[in-house]
Amino acid sequence: MKILMISDVYFPRINGVSTSIATYRDELEERGHEVHLIAPDYDGVRTDDEFRIRRVPARHLPFDPEDRLLKARCVLVEREALKNEEFDLIHIQTPFVAHYLGVKLAKELGIPRVETYHTYFEEYLYHYLPFLPKGSTRILARSLSRRQCNDLDALVVPSHGMLDVLRGYGIQTRAEVIPTGLPVDNFTPGDGAAFRARHRIPPQRPVMLYVGRVAFEKNIGFLLHVTARIRRDMPDVLLIIAGEGPALNLLKSQAAQLGIGNNVLFVGYLDRKSELPDCYRAANVFVFSSCTETQGLVLLEAMAQATPVVALAELGTRDVLQEGQGTLIAAHEIEDFAAKTMSLLQSADKARQLGERGYEYACGWSAGALAERMLDFYQRTMDRRYEVPTRSQAYAPSACLEKD
Repeated sequence: MKILMISDVYFPRINGVSTSIATYRDELEERGHEVHLIAPDYDGVRTDDEFRIRRVPARHLPFDPEDRLLKARCVLVEREALKNEEFDLIHIQTPFVAHYLGVKLAKELGIPRVETYHTYFEEYLYHYLPFLPKGSTRILARSLSRRQCNDLDALVVPSHGMLDVLRGYGIQTRAEVIPTGLPVDNFTPGDGAAFRARHRIPPQRPVMLYVGRVAFEKNIGFLLHVTARIRRDMPDVLLIIAGEGPALNLLKSQAAQLGIGNNVLFVGYLDRKSELPDCYRAANVFVFSSCTETQGLVLLEAMAQATPVVALAELGTRDVLQEGQGTLIAAHEIEDFAAKTMSLLQSADKARQLGERGYEYACGWSAGALAERMLDFYQRTMDRRYEVPTRSQAYAPSACLEKD
């Protein structure tokens, strides 16, 4: 199978979409399929593997300087070259310029168009359009999602919770829940002691960890309040925040206002292969309070390093988290979240046992198995697209309306 992916984001920009694309590219290529990717150029910065990647000039976003939007004309000038590639299917990864380009290219190339709905925009957009009322941005996000998703041959959704939301919008396109899995490399143990030494963290200091984009919708401010509460009983507790994003400066100010400046360490982005496993392994507990995740891949990454998790089970994370399987599920309330976190920080045995169960649980989220499901979904999408209707189907009203 020959697949064309298109996205407004990819490495070196680090986030869950980039990770998902890279994971599926690797797994599909390993199975003998050919995956090409159209992605933004990040001022000439490249990844270690640029094979079959077309880097396209992209615009900066004034409200989020880390992100880009593809320049449409720079993609469209390559239409003839893309036609000659004879792709079987196009997989769209972002709902911005890449969505409209992907739909247009699919129509011109005469191939099916699939899209993954990675982000819960209803609970995201108002952070970046503050001049509009929150209710207006939610209506806008729902309307935009409905129009875009109903213009596809098929839709991939990372979790059942997100699929329920989309069905509530009135999206009828055939959809399937296929999350992103963990590559084998994620299970290679990191060196937590080395990470602590590099950052001058004493071996016995209790460490909480958040990994992810430092964005408003991630609810990281809640973790700062949890840290302030835990500090009352454990004065040397440390919260490590690994990532960058538009909320960084606000969170630094908030930490200072709460009097926990010495209890929070911002370490920025970490190399996924050489630094991030060490960071996970250095933590006593991984904490996560986002309410807007479509999956929450970092939860599984933490478990793959045998690091126990305390988290909210909201939306997509409900598919990932199971109480006692590497995780203590907390209420969205400071005292409960802090109590569950302290129970692990204060008991090395309990944390170790929970972490070991989490490791076993994460082993069930194999990237290879999920890649096989994606391939099957691709094939069924292509079969439906090229299916010739029978005479009775051609005249049946339900055949024209049903998208299941």
